[in-house]
Amino acid sequence: MRKVHFVGGEKGGVGKSMTSRVFAQYCIDNDQPFLGFDCDSSHGTFSRFYNEFASPVILGEEDSLDKMLTSVDENPKHDLIIDLAAQAAQPLEKWIDETDVLGLFEELEYQVYMWHVMDDGADSVHLLDKLLTRYEASAVKFVIVQNFGRGTNFSQLQKSQAYAKAVARGAIILELPKLQTKLTQKIDFENTSFWAVANNKSIMNIAERQRMKVWLRNVYKQFDLI
Repeated sequence: MRKVHFVGGEKGGVGKSMTSRVFAQYCIDNDQPFLGFDCDSSHGTFSRFYNEFASPVILGEEDSLDKMLTSVDENPKHDLIIDLAAQAAQPLEKWIDETDVLGLFEELEYQVYMWHVMDDGADSVHLLDKLLTRYEASAVKFVIVQNFGRGTNFSQLQKSQAYAKAVARGAIILELPKLQTKLTQKIDFENTSFWAVANNKSIMNIAERQRMKVWLRNVYKQFDLI
């Protein structure tokens, strides 16, 4: 069964694009064919770092969103990874409802995953609850990403009703480990993929390459749960 991954979080700055990028690298390294779509028109980091696999999509424009459905028709063996922008819920939900996108994916035997990337703030917990309520009557599966690059204490999440609701729904709950700030900045300035950071001697020194390999190994263990 092929998969459609909507990687969101609704809140800005929680690490949605970084999560999409490293998940794309995971698929590449595991020979899992996919097509990527970048809905973040203001930054476009997903399509910039993985331009061979990802193309931009404009939320709120049906023709642009429909490209994702066309790609499914033309590439039936590929998964989809969709990097959502902040505050994408309203236009995305409108498109999903008007086109019965979830019904179409079910008919085509694709499993839909709604990812919620979050920091350790109250807003992320509240937005998680809204996401779970919005799709509670659907066959959607949920992936909750506790991003330790954007927070250090997720105990309030784990005590919340939203967390209990997610567990009851069988949500996959992941931890994205923190990547060293200096290394994160260097990746951005070099405008390169995670693979290049881990392997290209002209970009990173041996310690940085090793640090990236360890981080990827730990992240991949989390993605193996999906």
